[in-house]
Amino acid sequence: MSETSFFFSRRGGNWLGAIACAAMMAYAFYAQYVLALEPCPLCMFQRVGVVSLGVAFLIAGLHAPSGSGWGRFYAAFVTVVAALPGYVAARHVYIQSLPPGSVPSCGATLDYMLDVFPLLTVVKKVLTGGGECARIDWTFLGLSMPAWVLISVLALVAWGLWVNLRPDHANSSSSTPA
Repeated sequence: MSETSFFFSRRGGNWLGAIACAAMMAYAFYAQYVLALEPCPLCMFQRVGVVSLGVAFLIAGLHAPSGSGWGRFYAAFVTVVAALPGYVAARHVYIQSLPPGSVPSCGATLDYMLDVFPLLTVVKKVLTGGGECARIDWTFLGLSMPAWVLISVLALVAWGLWVNLRPDHANSSSSTPA
């Protein structure tokens, strides 16, 4: 199998999805440690979601079964896992779009909240957003980082659906008529 056909096979396509998620996380760490952009609590939740999505793609790439049943399963699995970073990124974009003064004030840090409150309370507090989540420190082509995360997650869902739902010719027999 040639390199090109591998990356367009179900296994290779899922590996590419995992690599894309790893690249997103690499840029997030670059932005944090090189560009000195401190992530807010919603950014941290998006990171957890992107890593989870990468793991979903990785599992699909490692398993790589043939057959449409498994393809449908992994298409659904990737889509369900992508709901977390997709929802959090959309919520973050919404909070950033609110007019000044309508966003709740900054609260405690995520580390402090995790030490003091039960996990479900922390999740609820983070998803309601705070002042630190409304601040836009970085843009590219006029879009904030959460907007790009949302676009990337939607693109990865589309990719995961395409890769896993189409017939996988690369894993079928490679005999060609003479």
